Amino acid sequence: MDERLTIGELARRTGVATSALRYWEELGLLPPPARVSGQRRYPPSAVGLVGVILMLQDVGFTLREAKAFVASRSPDGDGWRELYERKLAELDQRIARAQVARTAIAHGLACPHESIFACPNFAKGIEAILAGGSLEEVHEQIHSD
Repeated sequence: MDERLTIGELARRTGVATSALRYWEELGLLPPPARVSGQRRYPPSAVGLVGVILMLQDVGFTLREAKAFVASRSPDGDGWRELYERKLAELDQRIARAQVARTAIAHGLACPHESIFACPNFAKGIEAILAGGSLEEVHEQIHSD
């Protein structure tokens, strides 16, 4: 027999609050469950689906992206690959920005000036940012002189 789970049971098995499960259902991430005497009853497979959503969130997918991923996972579809490729490119950009930020902070820590505000490189960086430059451009400009 197919044992159905109440929303409380699904929450306990997955560690996701019932309010979040209801919200995910409202967004279409979880299919509408069957109702028994007005109570939501999820199939056991819902546990795995919640796990997929949690994993997607952990690797940086938004709920909207997770919904698109879940919807694209049909046996004959390949749309999920495009979602993965887009997310990978986005993560690469975030990593590159984080590396530049890390370098800028490390330079700040290594600055020989008593105050970072007295550092000419810091002043040039602020000036360049105020002129519309990105942190990457500012870093390149300062260290190419």
